[in-house]
Amino acid sequence: MPMGRVMFGKALLVLPALLLVSASPTHFTPTAPPVTQLLKACDQKDGWADPAPPARIDGQVYYVGTCGITVLLIASPQGHILIDSSPAEAAPLVLANIRRLGLDPRDVKWLLASHAHFDHVGGMAALQFATGAQVAALPAQARELESGTVASDDPQFGLIDHGIRTVKVTRLLRDGETIRVGLNRITPIATPGHTRGSTSWVIRGCGARNCAAIVYADSASTPAADGYRFSDHPAWVAQYRRGVARIAVLPCSLLVTPHPGQSALFERFAGDAPLADKEGCKRYAESSLAKFEERLAKERSAK
Repeated sequence: MPMGRVMFGKALLVLPALLLVSASPTHFTPTAPPVTQLLKACDQKDGWADPAPPARIDGQVYYVGTCGITVLLIASPQGHILIDSSPAEAAPLVLANIRRLGLDPRDVKWLLASHAHFDHVGGMAALQFATGAQVAALPAQARELESGTVASDDPQFGLIDHGIRTVKVTRLLRDGETIRVGLNRITPIATPGHTRGSTSWVIRGCGARNCAAIVYADSASTPAADGYRFSDHPAWVAQYRRGVARIAVLPCSLLVTPHPGQSALFERFAGDAPLADKEGCKRYAESSLAKFEERLAKERSAK
């Protein structure tokens, strides 16, 4: 195979053991405001701590993040799952959005993450304290969450140098192991590249009438600190290509990403493009890989 190319095959995963939670919250009455309120609040805004109202995505999967950072709530009468936290200063906004849905943050049973950079998990410790939830992660991500710092071999080391409050990971997951809360199922898929512990999540979030099939694909961009050359780190290059190839073949009925702009989520909410798109993950992966290969070519030509 020529250098710089990855074949996106059909093989992938699969989903072994289930982690079960069966606690019963006192109340389950999620009521999201119209998505137009989210679009209005975030018009011309994409700050990581810019407040945004919650919005229903599909099934019982809700956007409870900020204008610039996605936080997902997968709700059920038996308890809820929260993915990502936003930066530390925005954690109260996430808790307020859960309450605005008519839900109690203390009914969140699991906290999960896409990748351990401060803009996505800076508020994780505060949410763990407020909810009493367990934190589950794949081993590589667990090390990052519990260290509270960007790993020294992370391409963004020195670019993202904000420490985060350390988070106690209470459950190590296996790649493809499924967490189940009520009728909802969520499965971690290791997609390293943006960070070593980058994790994408396959979500089946069920309401009373329908189940949503959503992929929360981790960031596939490749920013780096000044002077960092990916071409000097062939192991990281190979890891990135493997990770983005896994994203390409995820069962992608509806794509969501840690920064809503990465997948034009708000534009799709507005009806500028279909919200659901079975080719969304494939296009997201191919576009990200093309930009990465272009960067590698520029590095080689500048040498």
